[in-house]
Amino acid sequence: MSRKFIKEVYVQIFTASRLDIPGAWQMPQGGVGEGEDPRDAAFRELLEETGVSSAEILAEVPYWLTYDFPLEVREKLNKLWGEDWKGQAQKWFCFRFIGKEEEINLDGDETEKPEFGEWSWMSPQQVIELAVGFKKPVYEEVLKYFAPYLQ
Repeated sequence: MSRKFIKEVYVQIFTASRLDIPGAWQMPQGGVGEGEDPRDAAFRELLEETGVSSAEILAEVPYWLTYDFPLEVREKLNKLWGEDWKGQAQKWFCFRFIGKEEEINLDGDETEKPEFGEWSWMSPQQVIELAVGFKKPVYEEVLKYFAPYLQ
């Protein structure tokens, strides 16, 4: 009797460690400028943070996801930026990287100060495990929504 074994394989997700929060890993993210289309902002931020331009959008979460900053994060941001940042509303896109790894450069396009110290390809579970606590619920929802594209 022969048996067929099927191994479940997931696409690996680009994740990077933050320079300002040791041990915190996240997927690239960034702000949307006034009047800027969120898709355009996603491509711009990807380039600024990772140097990657060889990517295509596979999917988009059709709604905005939000999280609140913990008090200590709010206080740090208030000192850095002089405003009361309560949290973030985010529009998420699932990109497929179609370039070569040599393209990845954490100095980005060198228009902004680097945010990340190192990067890795991770499974969805690893991404959630290594995310800072206040982002985990959003990451869980994003990865659940994008699950069909990650298999």
